[in-house]
Amino acid sequence: MPHALIGMEVADLEQVLGPAEPGYRARQVYRGLYKQGVRDLTTLTSLPRELRTALRGHDLGLPEVVSYFDSRDTTRRYLLKLQDGKTIETVLMPEEGRDTICISTQVGCPVDCKFCLTALLGIERNLTAGEIVGQVLVVMARHGLRPDDSRLNVVMMGMGEPLLNLPNVLKASRILLDPQGIGLSARRVTVSTSGIIPRIAEFGGAAMRPKLAISLNASTEEQRRQLMPITRKYHLRDLIEACRVYPLRTWEKLTFEYVLLKGVNDSCTDARRVVKLLANLRCKVNLIALNPGPGIAFERPDDARVAAFQAIVRRSLPCFVRKPRGLDIYAACGQLKRTTEAHPLVAPHAALLNLN
Repeated sequence: MPHALIGMEVADLEQVLGPAEPGYRARQVYRGLYKQGVRDLTTLTSLPRELRTALRGHDLGLPEVVSYFDSRDTTRRYLLKLQDGKTIETVLMPEEGRDTICISTQVGCPVDCKFCLTALLGIERNLTAGEIVGQVLVVMARHGLRPDDSRLNVVMMGMGEPLLNLPNVLKASRILLDPQGIGLSARRVTVSTSGIIPRIAEFGGAAMRPKLAISLNASTEEQRRQLMPITRKYHLRDLIEACRVYPLRTWEKLTFEYVLLKGVNDSCTDARRVVKLLANLRCKVNLIALNPGPGIAFERPDDARVAAFQAIVRRSLPCFVRKPRGLDIYAACGQLKRTTEAHPLVAPHAALLNLN
């Protein structure tokens, strides 16, 4: 059966090409797939004609765009179909000065955070390295984005818990960060986790890895257990200790994400406890006022409460309020649920196959 080539590293491609081909041929295919963005290997003229013909039967394995939804704030949410028919979501957030692609690492999510729509899906399966990388390639190609552009960021903050799919996340990361692959800077790629403590240490030991963000979302153990049931297995104090010993690079800070829920975790007392929890860590805090959705039993705090919380934290730590993007198309953080309905003011677009 032909192999899907996207997601393969040089060693994998050497196996596909076989021992009769010199090693540099695999490197040529690798550069063609990722650095050059070739979508038809028969056009890769650095390869001999016979090899190009032999590669014709191998599918690249890129996700198929089923539909997309455009927000009034220019965010675009893609619904992508995988080769087995399952679907995932990828979001492009254009901003002045930068573009961010938010990608998924699992079909659904097993972590069951109580304020997140994706949790309502449950988990179907992990994504392969190729399905993770493929999301980036599809969005880059459709929007003319260049990997060597310092404006381009990738965040693994879509559907799924990345550290529960760590082998594929690390393999995808190597391709994304490899100068001979897609070639993104490690400063521009971030992996977010709910706090899978043993995998945090493993992730930190990887030779080539993105930055790490931790979803904190609570200021006490009891509060976090109610909001994030995974805390029953991976306790808050142990999570903070794992962050304390995490091997940060000289230029790097940990990011802590904190979703503010009205009347639940957004008090001034919560803010002071967050400061105490994160004391002596080289980190910053991103605050996210809840992005609402059907089936979520929490409310969004008002702007004054968010500002008061930020003011307390920023006396001790860098603290930013993350602006919601794509709220009107279910594209904002915590809203990904493969929603096929658009906001009444925003129409979905059928995929055009010749745009892949």
